[in-house]
Amino acid sequence: MQTLPSLPIGLYTAPYPIVQGGMGIRVSGAGLAAAVANAGGIGVISAVGLGMRSPYFDIEEKNPKLRQARFFEANRLALIDELQKARVLSPEGILGVNIMVAARDYETLVQTAVENGVNLIFSGAGLPLHLPGLTAHHPEVALVPIISSLRAAQVICKKWQRQYNRLPDAFVVEDPQSAGGHLGAKAEELGDPAIGAEAVIPALVTYLAETFETPMPVIAAGGVYDRATLLHALSLGASGVQIGTRFIPTDECDADLRYKEFHLHASPADVVLVPSPVGLPGRALRNAFVDRIEAGEAPGAKDQCFANCLQVCKFRDRRETYCILRALDRACRGDVENGLVFAGNHVGQSDRIQPVAEVMADLVGA
Repeated sequence: MQTLPSLPIGLYTAPYPIVQGGMGIRVSGAGLAAAVANAGGIGVISAVGLGMRSPYFDIEEKNPKLRQARFFEANRLALIDELQKARVLSPEGILGVNIMVAARDYETLVQTAVENGVNLIFSGAGLPLHLPGLTAHHPEVALVPIISSLRAAQVICKKWQRQYNRLPDAFVVEDPQSAGGHLGAKAEELGDPAIGAEAVIPALVTYLAETFETPMPVIAAGGVYDRATLLHALSLGASGVQIGTRFIPTDECDADLRYKEFHLHASPADVVLVPSPVGLPGRALRNAFVDRIEAGEAPGAKDQCFANCLQVCKFRDRRETYCILRALDRACRGDVENGLVFAGNHVGQSDRIQPVAEVMADLVGA
């Protein structure tokens, strides 16, 4: 059996080339991240909306300005809590945080993460052009942009090198044709082979090797769910893989049991594309919430924008689609029919809810 390589990123080397995807809200918190790190991968906490159901925030606060300010402060405090909890659970593991460029408190969350012991920052949902400036006082923290095209990587490398004299420590390449959650492509582009992993990963690996002396591992994300798909990603030139959906039906996943069971009993036929208030489609599981969207209803019409959390939001600005925070939060807390349940194309690869260690053993062939 082929032995898997380790995965070096910056100052850190994971025994196995597996990064656990950041999944919000509170789908991948301290519990899941620590379990993956303890099993030899890189565990990742999703920073999106952590304060929403924390002790630090009251969603019913009547003063909009006060509610917004308290939400952002709650996110900061809740991220500290998750990082501390994860480090207790995994004292020696490699831990990262996934932080969206599109979040209005992006800079605060980045600075909070680096000041509270995170090893890596994964940053997507926009180009993290100023990330090195935000983390310069903690050069030990590895910086990993999440992209979906060679062009995006070129822009980031040139900007970082020119302005900060730094290059990324690695890249995560999301394949919009198979990844779960928000996608880095428009719906009409999803059938184009030019944006798939088979085209983008080899092109990016070649560009990085021919242009820079500094090694920058490429991590394939989307469509990786077992050892065969992991090995295929490595055969394209990737140094590692990012896996999200496969880790949801596990004991340590931080979501409600009903959320895990919904994934467990789903199949690829249940996966659909849904519009999102951020302006790009997402990939999710069909449920009553999705049915109402497809029927032309506004499932969140009675909701109000409570946090002004995103730089761009159709729900806040035009009352279109739905509040993404509420939709994700409802689902992860167990209301899987009235919330948004993100999933990749290859959902349903597990036959039971099992420990993360068993999933990792299956992936690495142990």
